[in-house]
Amino acid sequence: MFPIYLKRFFGIGLVLLLSTFFVSAQGSFKLKYENSAVYAGIEVGSKGVKMSVLEIGKGAQKSGAFNILKDTSINSDFISFNPSTFQATLNGITDLYNTAIKEYSIPADKIFTVVSSGVKGQAEKDSKEQWINNLIDSFKLRVNEPKREVDVIDVMQEARLSHIGIVPESRRYTTFLIDIGSGNTKGGFFPNGDTKFLKLFQLSWGTKSTTNATEKRCDDDKTIDNYNKQLTRVLTGAENAEITYMVNESGAYPMSDYIAFSGGIAWSVATLIYPELIGNSVVPVNYEDVVKFSERLYKNYPSVSDAAILKSITDKTLDKVVIGKEIKRVNQVFDQRALMAGTGLLLKIMRQFEGVYEKKQFFLVKNGQVGWISAYVDQHIVR
Repeated sequence: MFPIYLKRFFGIGLVLLLSTFFVSAQGSFKLKYENSAVYAGIEVGSKGVKMSVLEIGKGAQKSGAFNILKDTSINSDFISFNPSTFQATLNGITDLYNTAIKEYSIPADKIFTVVSSGVKGQAEKDSKEQWINNLIDSFKLRVNEPKREVDVIDVMQEARLSHIGIVPESRRYTTFLIDIGSGNTKGGFFPNGDTKFLKLFQLSWGTKSTTNATEKRCDDDKTIDNYNKQLTRVLTGAENAEITYMVNESGAYPMSDYIAFSGGIAWSVATLIYPELIGNSVVPVNYEDVVKFSERLYKNYPSVSDAAILKSITDKTLDKVVIGKEIKRVNQVFDQRALMAGTGLLLKIMRQFEGVYEKKQFFLVKNGQVGWISAYVDQHIVR
């Protein structure tokens, strides 16, 4: 049996060791809030694996107090459900998990691992659910954590968590959040003042699916003029067959003051229309702004290049290097046709809320990709 002073010595040493470990995780990043902690959320998505390192402040669900410290992704195309993409996804989630632990010193119990609703939906559609189970089991084996929880999120959970993670409590019950993704659009609002019930909104159209449908109609004429003509037809068809009905069915118009859009196209449009607001995660916008931008994409696409936009900025207090990098990133993710398709889809949805007697306030959320992960982490923290 240890003497009492040795017990105290080892006890103090253990506390110091754990304190140093935790501080090293905090010290790796520039933190924004007081009384906050650093967590990692790793998501297996349709096209790849993403890791968001988050600083979550006290009362994050009430104030939206989360700060993105690091956002990393590895392309793996898991939903192709073949051996090579399975292996790439397994390697991706394992590598990001090890990075969180070894490079960022985040303890295992502060790393959350999930599979997105897009993967779940596609697996169910293709009868490939076993691929998800195999991935989870293989990952647990790789990291030697047999009891690790890897949740598989459905579309309702993801939409609900996105709303909680993105929209601050002060506007939670007056905001309709719409996430325009690659293959579809989802979102919703809380009609009864209760975050346990989300009125789900879904469309089968997204930026990529709209682009693909338009390109199929172009046949042998690949000119931008024909693409624009066919895009108009695709979007008109989507509006008549689905968009108008789904917005009306949602009941969001009379219940919402604010319409917030997230997703890749929301980030792109906000960045290219308002480059001077580079530091803002949420950017207010009006319908006319987006109409003019849509016309610009078609008629004067070179004007949205980083060189052209930077040339137009006269405010010397702005960091043009940072702005230029973000504009380049947008143009690497979306080419002209994808930007036209995504912006066109955004406009068709916005149009449903352009009432004659009541104007809604529109917002573009640039960091929406980590919204639901932040809410998931926050709700699973043991306080």
